[in-house]
Amino acid sequence: MSDTKQQAPQAAGAEFPEIEGDGAAVFDAAPQAEAPKGGRNIEAMLNVGLDVQIVLGHAKMPIAQLLKLGRGSVIELDKRIGEPVDVMINDRLVARGDLVKLGENRIGVSLTDIVKDYVSEE
Repeated sequence: MSDTKQQAPQAAGAEFPEIEGDGAAVFDAAPQAEAPKGGRNIEAMLNVGLDVQIVLGHAKMPIAQLLKLGRGSVIELDKRIGEPVDVMINDRLVARGDLVKLGENRIGVSLTDIVKDYVSEE
């Protein structure tokens, strides 16, 4: 049996806790939230990032037409100017709203309708 110690490989870009002189890892204390009676701890999920998309409209076209697109090409969408846009979270429709101007060069969405199927009924 050999007395040589092998070091475990480290993942590229991984962050590791600081190690004290005696080899003990030091972690910042995580805030303790009491779990609700149902056993679900919603507090742990409040900072999870979700992919939110604002959909102006859709278009279908054959591949041949798609391959002909270039700079300056116009794609006609299935919605008219002034119709509400769709607010999607993780590819699921959750709300609709109107486009609004924010400041000089930004746009946003003013929510006008929350999709009933998305809201959980408690």
